[in-house]
Amino acid sequence: MKYLQLQPTPALRQYVQYFWALESYEPGAGPRNFVTIADGFPGIIFHHSADGHTSQGDKILPSLYLYGQTTKYTTIASPGKFRSIGVYFYPHALRSVFGIDAHELTDTCTDLDIFAARYRLREQLFNEQDTHTCVGLISSFIEQCICRNKRKLEPVLHYSLNEIIHSGGNIPLAELHRKTHNTERTFERKFRQAVGMQPRLFARITRFQAALNQLRSHSFSKLSDIAFEQEYADQSHFIRAFKEFAGDTPKRFYKSTLEMVENFPERLV
Repeated sequence: MKYLQLQPTPALRQYVQYFWALESYEPGAGPRNFVTIADGFPGIIFHHSADGHTSQGDKILPSLYLYGQTTKYTTIASPGKFRSIGVYFYPHALRSVFGIDAHELTDTCTDLDIFAARYRLREQLFNEQDTHTCVGLISSFIEQCICRNKRKLEPVLHYSLNEIIHSGGNIPLAELHRKTHNTERTFERKFRQAVGMQPRLFARITRFQAALNQLRSHSFSKLSDIAFEQEYADQSHFIRAFKEFAGDTPKRFYKSTLEMVENFPERLV
């Protein structure tokens, strides 16, 4: 497989973390299974194969779709030969780019033609083979969505998201209620609309991601080091969270997956 990551234009940097592309044209390649890991970020995926569709369980996925927050791991089946291009948004993008309540797409996706049919985006992506050109087409579409959107993200939610992410999910939420002058109930309602889940769950996923990044970088001697540094109660607590959000224990995860696209690894066994 061939993987490429591209940075957004300056106009998109507060909405898009990066674009990615993954291609597989290996002769005789059999079906592939990918795992979606809870990461706190929504996105767009364009997936094309002459050999069939991608599917999530019994659900056939559109060739171009917008997906929301993932709060648990799932498996996506794909033909062996395919071309995929993805957008990795920041957590607030469903609200600040598309103007929708983010919780409407939590743990699900929607055909992007709801927003993009007038731009013939799907048709253009099917007809264009150059990855950089495809990313340019998607970028232009996103910029137009931002210009049309009338439901901007509140500054206090930008602030709260940054605080949770930069703390690795370990900031006391009561502190955010106090600093943003919101009651707990009001804060949770606004956060769910903007991000797609309750702030406590987002903080848990953020802490899991911090632990996963430490695991990826091999900056530990034993798993209990990660549990301690990421403020889990103990190693068992960390392993339970890992199984909840990634579908396996840390040890088995790296033996059974190949992670070319971050948080979207291929399951090998």
